[in-house]
Amino acid sequence: MPRDEISVLLSDTRAGHRMTEEEALTLLKVRDRQVWEIAAAADEARQERAGETVTYVRNQNLHITNICKNLCGFCGFGRKATDPGAYFHGREEVERRACLARDRGVSEVCFLSGVHPDFDVTSYEEMIGWVHAILPDADIHTCSPEEVAFAAERSGISTKEVLKRLRAAGLGTLQGTAAEILVDEVRQVICPRKVDTATWVRVITEAHQMGIRSTATIMYGSYESEADRVRHLGVLREVQDRTHGFTELVPLPFIHTNTPLYKAGIARPGTTGREDLLMFSVARLFLDNFENIQISWGKVGTRLAQLGLMAGCNDLGGTMFDDEVSTDAGAEDADYLDPSAMRRITEDLGRPLRQRTTLYELI
Repeated sequence: MPRDEISVLLSDTRAGHRMTEEEALTLLKVRDRQVWEIAAAADEARQERAGETVTYVRNQNLHITNICKNLCGFCGFGRKATDPGAYFHGREEVERRACLARDRGVSEVCFLSGVHPDFDVTSYEEMIGWVHAILPDADIHTCSPEEVAFAAERSGISTKEVLKRLRAAGLGTLQGTAAEILVDEVRQVICPRKVDTATWVRVITEAHQMGIRSTATIMYGSYESEADRVRHLGVLREVQDRTHGFTELVPLPFIHTNTPLYKAGIARPGTTGREDLLMFSVARLFLDNFENIQISWGKVGTRLAQLGLMAGCNDLGGTMFDDEVSTDAGAEDADYLDPSAMRRITEDLGRPLRQRTTLYELI
């Protein structure tokens, strides 16, 4: 698409035109200084849809186990039970970490866990219940559609019944993870043991229809094409049109260093800065039914995170305190970001920083 046509597309989109997947693909492929024009249009859309405030949630990741049935090629975290370094935290350790989260004043606890081959719905109920008893007012953000589907299969019940039971145990919001790229040809390469696209969409839709909100994610930069990324965004936009259940989009660039896909020569060495900025910007412009786009500072670093706040993003995610998934894959300094460091980033842009809840209510 010629440069002037891209400018017209951006102007039309800002005026209310709903971008097509073909148009979004054109923008994702831009390689010259029009990247900045796209980012500027996305920043205007951010200002209009989400305002000037940059938000964050005071949360803590709580790791359960790195033993996983899936062992996806893009992941450096998962282990077999017999592998060196494999762990599974029982009730005492989970409760200890929950008490630590309580002492830190968090409003959200995010479970990070492999999909243990022995887990069923009772396993998830128990773990959620342990934490909920210690942090009754915190949002327990856990269980991807993959985990819900596996618990249903292992327990011989429907995914709707799993969701009902997890909510009764204390589940607050569902994790929109295990999405990676919602294109089955790609999933067969990067995560063949995970649920297919239709199952992911069905479970997340069931959750939304039950009033359980969720994040939406995209893990990009491994094996997929730009067209696959756009199709993924299209799937998310279609679900959001129907349910309005996604709280935000979280773009997650592939961290390649210690992953089997990269070591086998199947995946690229992650994303470039251009790709990251275009993902933030095009997602903001294409996902016209999303209010919030979060930037994963633990995966892109704080400097690119700041640029992302000028390219469509309005949220810095969470304090986290711990992120073994990213660090095991090779990311550095992905464990904790103090709100004072976040404030330095936002004040440099002349924008206010506010703490929020999981559902984006300002605190």
